Amino acid sequence: MTDSDKRADVDTERRRAPRAALRLSATIREPGRSRVQVRIIDMSTHGCRIEASSGAPAEAWVLLSVAGLESQYCRIVWRAHEFAGLEFASPIAEAVLDRLLKDQDQLTESSVSELRSIANRTHRLATVESHGADSKTLVELSQKCAVDAVVEGLRLGDSKHADHG
Repeated sequence: MTDSDKRADVDTERRRAPRAALRLSATIREPGRSRVQVRIIDMSTHGCRIEASSGAPAEAWVLLSVAGLESQYCRIVWRAHEFAGLEFASPIAEAVLDRLLKDQDQLTESSVSELRSIANRTHRLATVESHGADSKTLVELSQKCAVDAVVEGLRLGDSKHADHG
């Protein structure tokens, strides 16, 4: 499966560009504040979703730093508990996203477990909230992470069979 195929499988209902599952460490920084460690859950050429224990509120502008990617000026579009959606001020090049995906070619077993964990946590949070915009956002993220965990788990299993076959 090519990187473009991976992104084509992603739900593009409200997106300008499809998102691809990634598990990258990064930092965000509001002007005048210190850096905060985050984990990128998925990314497109126009933005990404992150998991961060603390950080800036919705509508804040931050600088996102990821190894292998020029720092990106971003707006936090939404925030629900420890999850947030960032929109890049300037879209990144398709080739840059393809390189990041290739560098992550295949998620590891621990990354697949992390996706399952995020799916479970966001599902529980959405159930507790049971109404409002946060609930809908959390349900969407839960479904996406669950699907990504299944797809990547299957790919991981296929590669193990191919290595032993």
